[in-house]
Amino acid sequence: MQRIRSILFTVFAMLVASATVVFAASIGLAIAGIAAVLMLGSMLAGKLQPAPVRATARARNDRAAPGQREPRIWNDGRGTIIDL
Repeated sequence: MQRIRSILFTVFAMLVASATVVFAASIGLAIAGIAAVLMLGSMLAGKLQPAPVRATARARNDRAAPGQREPRIWNDGRGTIIDL
C-alpha cells in the first residue's frame, strides 16, 4: 500500500510540475509575441514620420555680392527655417 501511494504522489507531482512548465512557457511566448508586435509597430511608426525637406534659395545676381554665401532654407517638419 505504501508503494502504490508513493507512486501516485510521484505521478501527481510530475503532472503538476509539467502543467506549471507548460503554463510558464505559454505566458513567456505571449509576452515575447506582444514585445515583438510593439517593436514592429514602433519601427514602422518611425519610418512613417515625415523626413525633413531641405530647400535652397538662389541668390539673385543683382543682389549677390562676391564672397557672400547663399542663404540656407530648410523645413524640419515643424516649420521653415531661414538662415541668412
